[in-house]
Amino acid sequence: MKNNINKIILYSVNIILGIMVIIPILYALDISLMPHDQIFSYPPKLIPSKLYFKNYVDALNAAPILRFILNSFIVSLSITIGQIIICCLAAFAFSFFNFKGKNLIFILVLATMMIPGESTMISNYLTIGNFKWLDTYKALIIPYLSSAMGIFMIRQYYLTLPKEIYEAAKMDGCSNFRFFISIVLPMSKPIVGSLGVYTFITSWNHYMWPLLVTSKESSRTVQIGISMLQFAENQSFGLVMAGIVMVLLPSILIFIFGQKQLIEGMTSGAVKG
Repeated sequence: MKNNINKIILYSVNIILGIMVIIPILYALDISLMPHDQIFSYPPKLIPSKLYFKNYVDALNAAPILRFILNSFIVSLSITIGQIIICCLAAFAFSFFNFKGKNLIFILVLATMMIPGESTMISNYLTIGNFKWLDTYKALIIPYLSSAMGIFMIRQYYLTLPKEIYEAAKMDGCSNFRFFISIVLPMSKPIVGSLGVYTFITSWNHYMWPLLVTSKESSRTVQIGISMLQFAENQSFGLVMAGIVMVLLPSILIFIFGQKQLIEGMTSGAVKG
Protein backbone atom coordinates (compact mmCIF):
# COMPACT_ATOMS: atom_id res chain seq x y z
CA MET A 1 0.00 0.00 0.00
CA LYS A 2 2.83 2.39 0.86
CA ASN A 3 4.54 1.73 -2.50
CA ASN A 4 1.29 2.39 -4.35
CA ILE A 5 0.81 5.70 -2.53
CA ASN A 6 4.37 6.74 -3.37
CA LYS A 7 3.80 5.89 -7.05
CA ILE A 8 0.56 7.87 -7.12
CA ILE A 9 2.26 10.90 -5.57
CA LEU A 10 5.20 10.60 -7.95
CA TYR A 11 2.99 10.29 -11.03
CA SER A 12 0.81 13.18 -9.86
CA VAL A 13 3.81 15.45 -9.40
CA ASN A 14 5.19 14.45 -12.81
CA ILE A 15 1.84 15.11 -14.49
CA ILE A 16 1.54 18.54 -12.86
CA LEU A 17 5.08 19.51 -13.84
CA GLY A 18 4.53 18.20 -17.37
CA ILE A 19 1.36 20.28 -17.74
CA MET A 20 3.19 23.37 -16.45
CA VAL A 21 5.92 22.86 -19.07
CA ILE A 22 3.63 22.17 -22.03
CA ILE A 23 0.98 24.87 -21.36
CA PRO A 24 3.09 27.75 -22.82
CA ILE A 25 3.74 25.73 -25.98
CA LEU A 26 0.06 24.86 -26.39
CA TYR A 27 -0.87 28.49 -25.77
CA ALA A 28 1.54 29.66 -28.49
CA LEU A 29 0.08 27.08 -30.89
CA ASP A 30 -3.44 28.18 -29.95
CA ILE A 31 -2.73 31.87 -30.57
CA SER A 32 -0.97 31.12 -33.86
CA LEU A 33 -4.17 29.54 -35.20
CA MET A 34 -6.45 32.44 -34.25
CA PRO A 35 -7.38 35.47 -36.37
CA HIS A 36 -6.56 38.92 -35.00
CA ASP A 37 -10.05 39.67 -33.70
CA GLN A 38 -10.25 36.45 -31.65
CA ILE A 39 -6.88 37.03 -30.00
CA PHE A 40 -8.07 40.31 -28.45
CA SER A 41 -11.66 39.26 -27.84
CA TYR A 42 -13.17 39.41 -24.36
CA PRO A 43 -13.66 37.06 -22.66
CA PRO A 44 -10.51 35.39 -24.03
CA LYS A 45 -11.05 32.29 -26.16
CA LEU A 46 -8.92 29.26 -25.45
CA ILE A 47 -9.92 27.36 -28.59
CA PRO A 48 -10.05 29.02 -32.02
CA SER A 49 -13.45 28.94 -33.71
CA LYS A 50 -11.69 27.85 -36.92
CA LEU A 51 -8.11 27.10 -37.88
CA TYR A 52 -6.50 30.27 -39.25
CA PHE A 53 -3.28 29.39 -41.09
CA LYS A 54 -2.75 32.85 -42.58
CA ASN A 55 -0.56 33.75 -39.60
CA TYR A 56 1.99 31.19 -40.79
CA VAL A 57 1.87 32.56 -44.34
CA ASP A 58 2.31 36.11 -43.04
CA ALA A 59 5.21 35.03 -40.83
CA LEU A 60 6.99 33.46 -43.80
CA ASN A 61 6.45 36.63 -45.82
CA ALA A 62 7.55 38.99 -43.02
CA ALA A 63 10.93 37.32 -42.48
CA PRO A 64 12.96 34.55 -44.19
CA ILE A 65 12.19 32.06 -41.44
CA LEU A 66 12.92 29.04 -43.60
CA ARG A 67 16.39 30.44 -44.26
CA PHE A 68 16.91 30.96 -40.54
CA ILE A 69 15.79 27.40 -39.83
CA LEU A 70 18.15 26.06 -42.50
CA ASN A 71 21.06 28.04 -41.01
CA SER A 72 20.31 26.77 -37.52
CA PHE A 73 19.98 23.20 -38.78
CA ILE A 74 23.33 23.33 -40.58
CA VAL A 75 25.06 24.93 -37.59
CA SER A 76 23.48 22.61 -34.98
CA LEU A 77 24.11 19.47 -37.02
CA SER A 78 27.75 20.43 -37.70
CA ILE A 79 28.37 21.20 -34.02
CA THR A 80 26.73 17.93 -33.00
CA ILE A 81 28.83 15.83 -35.38
CA GLY A 82 32.00 17.71 -34.43
CA GLN A 83 31.44 17.29 -30.70
CA ILE A 84 30.66 13.58 -31.06
CA ILE A 85 33.89 12.96 -33.00
CA ILE A 86 36.19 15.13 -30.86
CA CYS A 87 34.68 14.20 -27.49
CA CYS A 88 34.71 10.47 -28.28
CA LEU A 89 38.35 10.57 -29.38
CA ALA A 90 39.42 12.63 -26.33
CA ALA A 91 37.47 10.41 -23.94
CA PHE A 92 39.01 7.31 -25.54
CA ALA A 93 42.49 8.68 -24.90
CA PHE A 94 41.69 9.58 -21.29
CA SER A 95 40.12 6.16 -20.65
CA PHE A 96 42.42 3.65 -22.38
CA PHE A 97 45.81 5.36 -22.76
CA ASN A 98 48.42 5.90 -20.06
CA PHE A 99 50.61 8.93 -20.62
CA LYS A 100 52.40 11.45 -18.48
CA GLY A 101 50.18 14.18 -17.10
CA LYS A 102 46.93 12.48 -18.12
CA ASN A 103 45.14 13.23 -14.85
CA LEU A 104 46.37 16.82 -14.79
CA ILE A 105 45.21 17.44 -18.36
CA PHE A 106 41.82 15.92 -17.59
CA ILE A 107 41.45 18.15 -14.52
CA LEU A 108 42.29 21.18 -16.65
CA VAL A 109 39.66 20.14 -19.16
CA LEU A 110 37.07 19.86 -16.39
CA ALA A 111 38.17 23.22 -14.98
CA THR A 112 37.04 24.92 -18.18
CA MET A 113 33.46 24.04 -17.21
CA MET A 114 33.72 26.57 -14.37
CA ILE A 115 34.64 29.42 -16.72
CA PRO A 116 31.54 31.41 -17.75
CA GLY A 117 31.08 31.53 -21.50
CA GLU A 118 30.56 35.29 -21.35
CA SER A 119 34.11 35.80 -20.05
CA THR A 120 35.64 34.33 -23.24
CA MET A 121 33.13 35.74 -25.71
CA ILE A 122 34.98 38.97 -26.44
CA SER A 123 38.33 37.27 -27.00
CA ASN A 124 36.66 34.69 -29.25
CA TYR A 125 34.95 37.48 -31.18
CA LEU A 126 38.28 39.28 -31.73
CA THR A 127 39.86 36.03 -32.90
CA ILE A 128 36.99 35.34 -35.30
CA GLY A 129 37.22 38.91 -36.57
CA ASN A 130 40.96 38.59 -37.23
CA PHE A 131 40.29 35.43 -39.23
CA LYS A 132 37.68 37.31 -41.33
CA TRP A 133 35.07 34.74 -40.38
CA LEU A 134 32.24 37.09 -39.36
CA ASP A 135 28.88 36.30 -41.00
CA THR A 136 30.02 32.79 -41.91
CA TYR A 137 29.18 29.27 -40.77
CA LYS A 138 32.73 28.88 -39.49
CA ALA A 139 32.18 31.61 -36.89
CA LEU A 140 29.05 29.86 -35.63
CA ILE A 141 30.40 26.31 -35.66
CA ILE A 142 34.14 26.15 -34.87
CA PRO A 143 34.10 27.66 -31.32
CA TYR A 144 31.67 24.95 -30.20
CA LEU A 145 33.23 21.85 -31.78
CA SER A 146 34.42 20.56 -28.42
CA SER A 147 32.84 20.33 -24.99
CA ALA A 148 34.37 19.56 -21.61
CA MET A 149 31.06 18.18 -20.41
CA GLY A 150 30.86 15.89 -23.46
CA ILE A 151 34.37 14.58 -22.84
CA PHE A 152 33.52 13.95 -19.19
CA MET A 153 30.23 12.17 -20.00
CA ILE A 154 31.77 9.84 -22.55
CA ARG A 155 34.86 9.16 -20.43
CA GLN A 156 32.65 8.10 -17.53
CA TYR A 157 30.90 5.66 -19.84
CA TYR A 158 34.15 4.30 -21.27
CA LEU A 159 35.38 3.60 -17.75
CA THR A 160 32.53 1.11 -17.36
CA LEU A 161 33.79 -0.94 -20.32
CA PRO A 162 35.93 -3.97 -19.33
CA LYS A 163 39.64 -3.34 -19.77
CA GLU A 164 40.04 -6.97 -20.77
CA ILE A 165 38.40 -6.21 -24.12
CA TYR A 166 41.10 -3.65 -24.92
CA GLU A 167 43.89 -5.95 -23.77
CA ALA A 168 42.54 -8.88 -25.81
CA ALA A 169 42.21 -6.68 -28.90
CA LYS A 170 45.82 -5.49 -28.54
CA MET A 171 47.03 -9.07 -28.20
CA ASP A 172 45.25 -9.93 -31.46
CA GLY A 173 47.10 -7.11 -33.21
CA CYS A 174 44.17 -4.68 -33.35
CA SER A 175 45.26 -1.06 -33.70
CA ASN A 176 43.91 1.62 -31.36
CA PHE A 177 41.93 3.31 -34.13
CA ARG A 178 40.37 0.04 -35.31
CA PHE A 179 39.51 -0.90 -31.72
CA PHE A 180 37.86 2.51 -31.31
CA ILE A 181 35.85 2.29 -34.54
CA SER A 182 34.92 -1.40 -34.46
CA ILE A 183 34.37 -2.07 -30.76
CA VAL A 184 34.13 1.06 -28.62
CA LEU A 185 31.82 3.17 -30.78
CA PRO A 186 29.20 0.42 -31.34
CA MET A 187 29.16 -0.23 -27.58
CA SER A 188 28.72 3.46 -26.74
CA LYS A 189 25.60 4.20 -28.78
CA PRO A 190 23.53 5.29 -25.71
CA ILE A 191 26.01 7.93 -24.54
CA VAL A 192 26.73 9.10 -28.10
CA GLY A 193 23.00 9.47 -28.74
CA SER A 194 22.58 11.35 -25.47
CA LEU A 195 25.39 13.74 -26.29
CA GLY A 196 24.02 14.24 -29.81
CA VAL A 197 20.50 15.14 -28.62
CA TYR A 198 21.77 17.45 -25.88
CA THR A 199 24.27 19.19 -28.17
CA PHE A 200 21.76 19.68 -31.00
CA ILE A 201 19.14 21.26 -28.73
CA THR A 202 21.72 23.46 -27.00
CA SER A 203 23.17 24.62 -30.32
CA TRP A 204 19.71 25.30 -31.72
CA ASN A 205 18.99 27.64 -28.79
CA HIS A 206 22.23 29.65 -29.01
CA TYR A 207 21.48 33.37 -28.94
CA MET A 208 24.27 35.62 -27.69
CA TRP A 209 27.11 34.28 -29.87
CA PRO A 210 25.13 34.30 -33.16
CA LEU A 211 23.97 37.81 -32.26
CA LEU A 212 27.60 38.96 -32.04
CA VAL A 213 29.06 37.32 -35.13
CA THR A 214 26.19 37.70 -37.62
CA SER A 215 24.72 40.88 -39.09
CA LYS A 216 23.29 39.70 -42.41
CA GLU A 217 19.92 38.03 -42.80
CA SER A 218 21.49 35.28 -44.91
CA SER A 219 23.67 34.13 -42.00
CA ARG A 220 21.34 34.59 -39.02
CA THR A 221 19.95 31.70 -37.02
CA VAL A 222 16.37 31.26 -35.87
CA GLN A 223 16.87 32.68 -32.37
CA ILE A 224 18.13 35.95 -33.86
CA GLY A 225 15.86 36.03 -36.88
CA ILE A 226 12.64 35.46 -34.94
CA SER A 227 13.03 38.90 -33.33
CA MET A 228 12.47 40.42 -36.77
CA LEU A 229 8.80 39.43 -36.54
CA GLN A 230 8.34 41.51 -33.41
CA PHE A 231 9.71 44.59 -35.12
CA ALA A 232 7.86 43.94 -38.37
CA GLU A 233 4.41 43.63 -36.77
CA ASN A 234 4.26 44.88 -33.20
CA GLN A 235 0.57 44.02 -32.67
CA SER A 236 0.35 40.82 -34.73
CA PHE A 237 0.70 38.35 -31.89
CA GLY A 238 -0.68 35.57 -34.07
CA LEU A 239 2.11 36.16 -36.59
CA VAL A 240 4.78 36.19 -33.87
CA MET A 241 3.41 33.03 -32.26
CA ALA A 242 3.32 31.30 -35.66
CA GLY A 243 7.00 32.08 -36.10
CA ILE A 244 7.78 30.83 -32.60
CA VAL A 245 5.95 27.55 -33.24
CA MET A 246 7.91 26.99 -36.46
CA VAL A 247 11.17 27.68 -34.60
CA LEU A 248 10.30 25.37 -31.69
CA LEU A 249 9.09 22.46 -33.81
CA PRO A 250 12.50 21.02 -34.89
CA SER A 251 13.96 21.04 -31.36
CA ILE A 252 10.77 19.52 -29.93
CA LEU A 253 10.85 16.71 -32.50
CA ILE A 254 14.52 16.03 -31.78
CA PHE A 255 13.78 15.81 -28.07
CA ILE A 256 10.74 13.55 -28.54
CA PHE A 257 12.57 11.04 -30.75
CA GLY A 258 15.82 11.23 -28.76
CA GLN A 259 14.58 11.34 -25.17
CA LYS A 260 15.22 7.62 -24.65
CA GLN A 261 18.86 7.96 -25.74
CA LEU A 262 19.19 11.13 -23.66
CA ILE A 263 18.02 9.44 -20.46
CA GLU A 264 20.00 6.24 -21.05
CA GLY A 265 23.18 8.17 -21.81
CA MET A 266 22.87 10.45 -18.80
CA THR A 267 22.59 7.49 -16.41
CA SER A 268 24.84 4.92 -18.13
CA GLY A 269 28.13 6.04 -16.58
CA ALA A 270 26.81 7.13 -13.21
CA VAL A 271 27.94 4.05 -11.27
CA LYS A 272 31.66 4.31 -11.88
CA GLY A 273 34.05 7.27 -11.71
